Amino acid sequence: MSQKRCSKPSPAPIPEGTPDGERVIGEIEPFLLELIGTLAPEVTAAEVHGPGSASRILPAMLLWSGLLVCILRGFRTQLALWRLLTTQGLWGHPPVTLSDEAVYKRLSTGGTHMLERLFAQVSDVLRERLGPYAQTALAPFATEVFALDETTLDKVARMLPALRGVAPGDSRLLPGKLSGLFDVRRQQWRRVEYQPDPHQNEKVAARGMLDGLGRGALILADLGYFGFRWFDDLTDRGFLWVSRLRAKTSYTVAHVHYHRGETLDALIWLGAYRADRAKHLARLVQFQVGPTTFRYVTSICDPKVLPMAEIARLYARRWDIELAFKTAKVQLGLGLVWSARTVVILQQVWAVLILAQIVQALRLEIAGQAGVDPFEVSLPLLIEYLPFFASFGHDPLQSFLRDGRRVRFIRPSSRTRIAAPLIALDQLVAPPKDLVRVREPRYADKQGEHPRPPRLVLVPLSIPASVLSDRLCS
Repeated sequence: MSQKRCSKPSPAPIPEGTPDGERVIGEIEPFLLELIGTLAPEVTAAEVHGPGSASRILPAMLLWSGLLVCILRGFRTQLALWRLLTTQGLWGHPPVTLSDEAVYKRLSTGGTHMLERLFAQVSDVLRERLGPYAQTALAPFATEVFALDETTLDKVARMLPALRGVAPGDSRLLPGKLSGLFDVRRQQWRRVEYQPDPHQNEKVAARGMLDGLGRGALILADLGYFGFRWFDDLTDRGFLWVSRLRAKTSYTVAHVHYHRGETLDALIWLGAYRADRAKHLARLVQFQVGPTTFRYVTSICDPKVLPMAEIARLYARRWDIELAFKTAKVQLGLGLVWSARTVVILQQVWAVLILAQIVQALRLEIAGQAGVDPFEVSLPLLIEYLPFFASFGHDPLQSFLRDGRRVRFIRPSSRTRIAAPLIALDQLVAPPKDLVRVREPRYADKQGEHPRPPRLVLVPLSIPASVLSDRLCS
């Protein structure tokens, strides 16, 4: 097989003095090409002529760039990556003479180290750039606001060669699930971990997902995480939290701030029985909208710091992580898994997350410059039209700002808003100064309540790259 070697192509020109963050926003593909080139050195002649050279003559830069571009442009198979590289080339690089099996082999032996490093670098650039657009008015008393949740990866298609003939209920069709920690203010993934067991209880990985967060961070999580031990652990670690109240949860009232009809704001002890009771005093708010009664529980016990109406609005932002998972699965194609091999599945996961960081950052910046709520900027349309803008050399940010309202890229958000009661401060009854706020806890032995270390594959960004590589190979 003949080998075609070329010098590294240059990305599209960027105005002199343009910050790195603007390259992400205005020129996604050139930015990725330049950054990948610094992470993935080209193959050397010694590598080419060694054992297995047929699978290594594809430069690493081209392999990972092609993977990302395939997802960005809406391609959905490994075969599409092979066709792109062998028939069209990429960004000035001519087509490479390779078999589809050689591309498959490079992916299966390539690991995820390079994509994880790229994700970390992209995230660092975007975190700094998005500072002016972060929604700091959201829970201003908290240092940061995060939503925590998990999503099961969709079943692997039985049409894949390795799975033909496999029964529909076979466990090999379930590739696992992702645990995610989502920065609500910046609309960015802070941490993602892969869990090989799709049936694992959410609480098993939950505590590890919060490692490295500073005190004062606010955690939003659904009822899958509800538990007295979990709430006490959060409080002991210096985190704030808001949750819905699980039905039939027992509690005793320690103090009432306000009570009228179905509306209640009170301090409570979670767990009315000696066998199962929480350590820290919590706050319960309850109100009715039409036929529906809403109940929330939180560690923020002062209603002047977090009013009842703000609790409902704040907890509704937990849905942001659900929408972020939906973006990854539906708009960026993670709902269609490319391979039955775990390493290739994780490559697809990381590639999708890299692109998700960029497009979600682009939406937040568009919203900030347009003076609208981020959810008024259509993320599905932004992803759909990115290839169109790129083909004509248009900056998507400027295009959305110029034409967004006219062509309905920017339109009123359809998100539901809960109209909670507004309670005047002079109607609130302050608790006595000697009110006991901590007691001896007792935890019932319930499934998932005991903290156990998760089995990590996707690991926190703060871990050095050398350690990442070691963990992935272990």
